Amino acid sequence: MNRTTVSLIACTTALAAVTGFATLTTPDASGTDTATTATELPVERTSLLCPSPSTSDLAETSYTSFTPVTKGTGSDGKAELVSVAQESESGKKSGKKKTEKPVLTPKEPGTPVTGDTSGGESPALIGTAEGQFAPGWTVQETTEVAAGTGRGLQGVNCTEADTEFWFPGASTDADRTDYVHLTNPDDSAAVVDIELYGKDGAVEAPAGEDITVPPHSSEPILLSTLVSDEQTNLTVHVNVRSGRVGAAVQALDDKIGGDWLAASTDPAGSLVLPGIPKDATDVRLVVFTPGDADADLKVKLASPSGLITPAGSETLHVKAGMTTAVDLGDVMRGEAGSLVLTPTDQSVPVVAAVRVTRGKGDAKETAFIPATRAVGTRATAVGNSAKGTTLSLVAPGRGAQVKVTASAGSGGGTAASKTYTIKGGTTQDVELPVPSGLKGTYALTVEPVSGGPVYAARTLAVTEDGIPGFTVQTLPDDRGMVEVPRADQDLSVLQK
Repeated sequence: MNRTTVSLIACTTALAAVTGFATLTTPDASGTDTATTATELPVERTSLLCPSPSTSDLAETSYTSFTPVTKGTGSDGKAELVSVAQESESGKKSGKKKTEKPVLTPKEPGTPVTGDTSGGESPALIGTAEGQFAPGWTVQETTEVAAGTGRGLQGVNCTEADTEFWFPGASTDADRTDYVHLTNPDDSAAVVDIELYGKDGAVEAPAGEDITVPPHSSEPILLSTLVSDEQTNLTVHVNVRSGRVGAAVQALDDKIGGDWLAASTDPAGSLVLPGIPKDATDVRLVVFTPGDADADLKVKLASPSGLITPAGSETLHVKAGMTTAVDLGDVMRGEAGSLVLTPTDQSVPVVAAVRVTRGKGDAKETAFIPATRAVGTRATAVGNSAKGTTLSLVAPGRGAQVKVTASAGSGGGTAASKTYTIKGGTTQDVELPVPSGLKGTYALTVEPVSGGPVYAARTLAVTEDGIPGFTVQTLPDDRGMVEVPRADQDLSVLQK
């Protein structure tokens, strides 16, 4: 067998290993290039990273895992969520690593599973799902802190490792304690730069350069140690020079609670920030443009009745390389809504997030909503309870039909579904389908059926001692399906 034939077979075998199968077909007699066509297949492996939840001894943390049932996955696979492997002092000497019991191990797709931890020493976690558990695997980390800095409800979706993250909305004010959590899941060290941008541009932060994150470890970086002065509104840019990490910002306030600030979607000319709670008493929009050109944006609020312009904030000018913040105040006025940012003229990529405040006086609590991707094919929010869960759907352009499925509960129950029509330019807090016989928490899976792009966010709310604790997670596409190009037979390579 000659070398060219071996190469062709090796290539075909490699494709089959990644996608599950590869198909060889004869060339189309019409001359159509069938190699350009692709088919969608479920992903076969998903990895997620969860940051260390809290340093408070009063913290109570729950983890919830869920995988939607996906056609074409087969019946094999497994998933588990375990502590990031860190060597103990004795382990360093012996060269052995500690083994940790999984925080949770899902049993089957379609049913949530939960795990709990308490106190301020819970480590960062890494999760891996394979086979039938991989497509759309979603893990939520939710922490309740009874008192102290950041008291209230804090929630974050565990995310995939990547090489770049943008976090508009961070701060080094005297009342704020903000950490950037960097988690390295790999066998080699990652090298990371943390760049900060304030209202006047880049902030000198030499201590943020060349941060080494050892293999299988997590590093919380206190932002105030990187700068010499206080910055009310900051954009944090995590740039991974070597390797990859998971990243999230924990934004804690001495007086008005706190939450996790998830990364904004990639810089884009138009952005959607979905699901601002209707009882928000203050909304602060923070925008940054990483390019060399200024951005001029139209600011619209997608309300239940349509797109409206917030009074006094019709447009927003964002200078290149500078963080711009605008306080929209009590813009919601008791109605559900989402912010829609579009260019006034020339499209300039930006990133954005909002800080949302609920409550009044000493009974205030905050959460953050970053700009996010559309739901796309499917998205899931987990950790929902029978009370205190709100799902917001927004169709910023054309109207859309959306199917929402409430899964069985983690302790029992039967799934239920509803289909909703969302008018173009509106946000709707929908009446959720209720799983019959619900026990425990359940997952909400959102699937657009027809129409234009849909964006979504889920709010969890719990009131303790008069404090309206809450947290908001956006629902971007779960990337559970991947396009796989078809492999076509080309016998001419054997003659080369």
